[in-house]
Formats: sequence, C-alpha cells, structure tokens
Amino acid sequence: MAGLIRREDIDEVRSRTDIREIVEGYVTLKSAGIGSFKGLCPFHDERSPSFHVRPQMGTYHCFGCGESGDVISFVMQMDHTSFTETVEKLAARISYELHYEQGSGISKEEVGRRQRLLDAHKVAAEFFQKNLYTPAAQEAQKFLGGRGFDPRSTQQFGVGYAPRGWDNLLKYMRAKGFTEEELEATGMFSRGNRGLYDRFRGRLMWPIRGIAGETIGFGARKLFEDDQGPKYLNTPETQLYKKSQVLYGLDLAKRNIAKKRQIVVVEGYTDVMAAHLAGVDTAVATCGTAFGSGHIKVVRRLISDDGTGGEIIFTFDGDAAGQKAALSAFQDDQKFVAQTFVAVAKDGMDPCDLRLNRGDGAVRSLIASRRPLFEFALKATLKNYDMNTLEGRIRGMRAVAPILAGIKDRTLRPAYIREVSGWLGIETDEVLRAVNYAQENPQQSHRDKAKAEQEAKDAVEQARAEQEANPFEIPDMRDPVARMEREALEVVVQVPHYLSNAQWQELAKVQYRYRMHSGIAEGIIGAAAEVVPAPGTHWVNSVRSQAPEPVHALLAELTVSPIPARTEEQLARYVHDILNRLFEQQINRQKSNLLMNLQRLDPTADAEEFQDIQRSLLELELRRRSIMEGQD
Repeated sequence: MAGLIRREDIDEVRSRTDIREIVEGYVTLKSAGIGSFKGLCPFHDERSPSFHVRPQMGTYHCFGCGESGDVISFVMQMDHTSFTETVEKLAARISYELHYEQGSGISKEEVGRRQRLLDAHKVAAEFFQKNLYTPAAQEAQKFLGGRGFDPRSTQQFGVGYAPRGWDNLLKYMRAKGFTEEELEATGMFSRGNRGLYDRFRGRLMWPIRGIAGETIGFGARKLFEDDQGPKYLNTPETQLYKKSQVLYGLDLAKRNIAKKRQIVVVEGYTDVMAAHLAGVDTAVATCGTAFGSGHIKVVRRLISDDGTGGEIIFTFDGDAAGQKAALSAFQDDQKFVAQTFVAVAKDGMDPCDLRLNRGDGAVRSLIASRRPLFEFALKATLKNYDMNTLEGRIRGMRAVAPILAGIKDRTLRPAYIREVSGWLGIETDEVLRAVNYAQENPQQSHRDKAKAEQEAKDAVEQARAEQEANPFEIPDMRDPVARMEREALEVVVQVPHYLSNAQWQELAKVQYRYRMHSGIAEGIIGAAAEVVPAPGTHWVNSVRSQAPEPVHALLAELTVSPIPARTEEQLARYVHDILNRLFEQQINRQKSNLLMNLQRLDPTADAEEFQDIQRSLLELELRRRSIMEGQD
C-alpha cells in the first residue's frame, strides 16, 4: 500500500517551485529591494504591507503577524489542503513524478482527493462547453445571442449548456472513471431514492474559477418555464467552492486589477462578460451572495490596498434594491484604504443591457462616471427626509453626520460638509458641529441617526393622519404666507374683473400651502371656466358650486372682508400688488426646489438633467421679472 511521499521528492518540489510566482497568485507583490518583494499579508488584515518574500531563499515572513514558512506551507494555508495534497499539487504544476514509500500514512487511494475534484470540474466544464452549440441547446444560444454574446466570447468565458435529462453528465463522468464518492463530493449531483442524478439540467452554465484559473464550481441559469428551480442555481459549498471567498471573473481580471489598482464589482455573470468585452477588464461579480468580508480580503490583497491609491467601483441597478445594496456596500467602506466608488446608470440599466442597447462605449462611460460611494450614501440618505421643512432638514443633518465623519480623506471632509450645508440650507458651522459630535460619540450618533429615521417616518405618518382627520384645517393668520394667500383670494372673490388674462393664467398655476385656500382656489378656477368673472351674487354662487363643501363658510367670510382701498386707483394698485406677491412667492418656491435638486446633481454624470433644471430656473426668473415689472 502506498504511503508517504519520499523526502527527496518533497525537497525537489520545494526547490524547483518559484515561491514568488505562487504567492503572486494570491497577493500583489512589489519590489522591496534586491531579491526581496512585499505585499499585504494574506494571513491577517493590515493596511501597510509587511509580508515579505525572498525567492532565492524560498521563504516568506510577515513582520506583522509573524507567519513564515516555505512554498508548501504557504499553499497549505491558502488552499486549506493537507501536506500531501499540497506537494502533489505543486508537483503536478511542474510535471514532477512523485514516489511513495511503503508503510503507514495516507493511502494511495486518498492521495490527491482535491486534485481529483479539480479534474472532475475540468471534465464537466468541457462537457458543458461541447453541448452549447448543439441542436438541443437552441434556447441557450438564443439567450446568449439576445444579450450580444457570440461564440468567440462564450468560449473566452467557458460558457456551456447542461442538457435536459437526469443523468447526461452523470453517465459522462462515470465513463471518465470518476467514482460515486468523488462525483457526490463535487456538488454537481444530487442524491435521490434511486441514487445520484444531475443537479444542473436544461441550464446555461458558467464555470466559476479560482484565482489560479482552475474550475471549482458552476453557476447555472434557468432557460425553460417548466424548470421549477430558482432562476440562478450555484454549486453548493464544497471542499473547493466557498462562495463567500469567490469572485467570478477574478481569474481573467486579476492581472489587470493588480496593474491598474482598480476592481469593478458588478452583479452577475453576464455583466462580467459584457464589461470585459467592452474593455472594462477589471470586472468581477460575487456568486449568488452579497459582497462581504471574505471578498474584501481578496480585493485588498489584489489591489495592494496600502493607502497609496486604488479604486473599488461598485455598479448597482438604479432601483430601490440597487440603492439598498449600495448602502450595504458602504457599511464596509471603512475596511478599505483605497477609494470606493459607485456607478449607477441613469436609466437603471446593468452593464449587460447597457452594452446591448448603447454599445461598448456606454459601459466604459458608466464606469468613468463613477462617484464616491460616500457621496452616493449621503444623497440616498437625504432622500428619506422632507427637505421642504426645517424639521426634515435637521433630521437629515443628523442622519448624514456619521457618514461625513467617516470620510477617510480629511482634506475632502470640509468640502463635503460645505456641500451638504448647501443641500440642507443649514449653516456650515451647524453641520460641522453635528459631524464633530458624530466623530466623538460614534455609538450615540448612530442611535441619533436611527432616531432621526424613525422620526421622519413618524412625521410622514402623522401628516397623513392629520390630513385624513382634518383636511381643511383653519389656517393660522400669524403665518405671513397664510395671510398673503387669504388676501389674494379676497380680491379674486370680490373684484374678479380687475384681473387680466395673464393674471388668470398665473393664478391657475398657484399651489397653496393650506388646503382650505386651495379649496377656495379650486372653486374660483372652476367658476371662471363656466362664467365671465364679474363681481356679484352670480359669481360667488358659481365659485361655491365648484368648491368643496368644507370651504363654503370661508368663502362667505371672504366676500365680506374689507379690502384696504378707498379709490378705484388704490384698488387696482392693491389687486396688482397682492397678486404679484402671490405669483412671486410661487415662483420663488419653485426656484428653491429646483436649486435644491441642482445641488444634488453631478454636472458631469447628470449633464442632461442638470441643463434642464438650469433652463427651468432661467425661465422662472424671466417670468418673475416680467410679473414684477407689470408686463404680463
């Protein structure tokens, strides 16, 4: 019975294997002097590289955590393999034949279990690829063609097809000499009452590869309506496949990621394909799970996240789920030294749809339009608050203060504090105090944020309840806006013939702060559409018939309220002035809302919307000037 590997063979494998080449499959190394290289330690989290490799000595050592050893111990720790499995893997890599001593130890049948699993995945991947362009795979071909992928691109990514049926792959693998135990351990098969059967049937198949390029699992997309399984079905956790540590496309992207110090995280297999084909060759995706701490460790080592640059760019759909995913990714932002960004297409398209509809350049432009993740988080957070009220802006300030406090680049933080101050309409010093408090009291600050979020929800619910309970609340005349709206309505009810056609047109555009006043206005505009506006009973009765019943008492009051004018000339001037004040307030309110929206936009990323708002602002200002000059 075969047993231990001969000592001479182990020494030979160790001496012939380039430790630098092996380590660079997992860690980005930089020169650290003659014959020495360094990178971020793969065995503990660190921000400055303290992991050193000496190829001539065949050793590594971390000055941070103290880990050290040779190429065999390094691979054992990184791949979680036994000593024998590791030596066999390295020997196969350099095509060296191993010899085993008789005696106790690991049996020959147990040696190379991991390699057998890798071999099984390689054979299965070839099987799926061979089936992709057969007559039975027309649905798969149609799916790929409909998303802009030709045979050349599918071959590049190893895309295949799992035929319909229960044992197509099973028969093929058995014919290749794999045992029942080995096949079950791959995760490619399920066990039923009659034994093993194919896990993937009638599905489009993507091979999921490890960082070194070996296939370790599969992702499968449903194609047929009678398939009762989920839309995407992945290999379950196996000895090879750990989804929390795997990034699809990393084998193709790793060199470009290390070279450009950039990684683009997209959401699916087709998005990775589309991005690479469009020239974004640093794109990867998680495999059916959220981007988490395991992925972060992989990314940090690849981009050599040591504080000297680097970009992590997340792409998400523009819908609510995409925004939620972006905010979730922001929670991990502090685990990176590199700058984190987010890129969201304006119309919500993912990279695959973007490439299909607008071409490769649109995908590249999407990535180029990236904006800092904390900026996205700030704006997404503020959307939850009513920026039209002081209370809403204060709650918004409390909610974003911890985000501002968490900006790693201290030179950027003051600029963003000023920016947020403009968005909120709150003094910069006030925002700065909130940020300083959040920095000094992080736990309390997060409690305040949660409280602000709850208060915002409660305020919305309370306002809705109050509206439903008493939609026609009597306005408080101590409010200047309420008083001005009432005075304007008085003149329209009593002397409607003083209004010009242009003033009637402006009056129809006014949005009142108080529901009672908008109810009166509703009656006025409805009456003006049916009768000629002229003072008297007929006009008032027409307004009453068009207005909601709860405002009838106020209408009666408006008809008898004294107007402060003694002569016709004074009355004409008063009507002109009070209506112009109403119209100017309306325009200023619209301008204020537009300016707030403008401050939240990126002039480059949101160029079209930015220009539209600027045009609207110009039109409103011209209207305001025209009204005030009496030219309307």
